[in-house]
Amino acid sequence: MLKGKTALVTGSTSGIGLGIAKALAQQGANIVLNGFGDVEGAKAEISALDVQVDYHGADMSKPAQIEDLMKFAATRFGHVDVLVNNAGIQHVSNVEDFPIERWDAVIAINLSSAFHTTRLAIPAMREANWGRIINIASAHGLVASAQKSAYVAAKHGIVGFTKSVALETATTGITSNAICPGWVLTPLVQKQINDRSEREGISLAQAQKDLLGEKQPSLQFTTVEQLGGLAVFLCSPAAEQVRGVAWQVDGGWTAQ
Repeated sequence: MLKGKTALVTGSTSGIGLGIAKALAQQGANIVLNGFGDVEGAKAEISALDVQVDYHGADMSKPAQIEDLMKFAATRFGHVDVLVNNAGIQHVSNVEDFPIERWDAVIAINLSSAFHTTRLAIPAMREANWGRIINIASAHGLVASAQKSAYVAAKHGIVGFTKSVALETATTGITSNAICPGWVLTPLVQKQINDRSEREGISLAQAQKDLLGEKQPSLQFTTVEQLGGLAVFLCSPAAEQVRGVAWQVDGGWTAQ
C-alpha cells in the first residue's frame, strides 16, 4: 500500500517507534529512523523487510538538528509522505519539585519537536496533495496522573496541535491524527515493573498486575504491533476522512 512512499518516524530505534516503522515498512514504505541506542539493530530489522532504510541522529530537542533531519530525509528519498512524531521522554516529580531543565526538555522533545517536523513536512505534502501526520500522544493526552505534569501538558498539547493541523489541511489530501496508547510493555515500562517488584517485595507478575490494575481495565498491555496496525490503517484510503482524531488504544483507561 505504501510502496514508493517514505515514512519518517522519530524515536524509532526501539519500542513503539520501531514497531510502527516496521509496520509501515511491511506495507512497502522506505523508512528514515531517528533515535538513540541500537541503531544498527533497528536498521537491520527494517532492511529485512525489503525496503530502503536510513538513519539520522537528530536530537529532537534542537530545532536546528530537526531541520537537518528533514533536509536529510528529502535529500535521501525526495520528501516525507508519512510523518510519525513519536520521540518522547518522561520525568516524574511533584510540580513544586520539578526541575526546570527537565520541564523544558519534556516539552521540547514531546511537543515542540512535532511542531518543527510538521511545519517542515507540510509544504511537500501539499505539493503532492497527499500526506499522513501521525502523532503518538498518550492516554495522558486525554486524562492526567499526578507527578507527570510536564508529560501530561505535552501530550495534551499534542492532541490539540493534531486537531489544529487537521483543520488547516482539511481540504487537502493530508490527514493529521493522534494515537493515544495506554500502558505498552516497552523497556521503560518494564523498568517500572522491576522497580515496583523490588520496592514492594512482590513478584514481577504481581507488580505487572498491580501496575495495569491502577489504570488499564483490560489488565493487558497495548502492543507495539497493535499500534503499528493502527498507523497502517491511518495511512490507508479507508482513513481519508479520519481527521483530527485522538484514537485511544488504552484497554479502557480513558473510558473510566
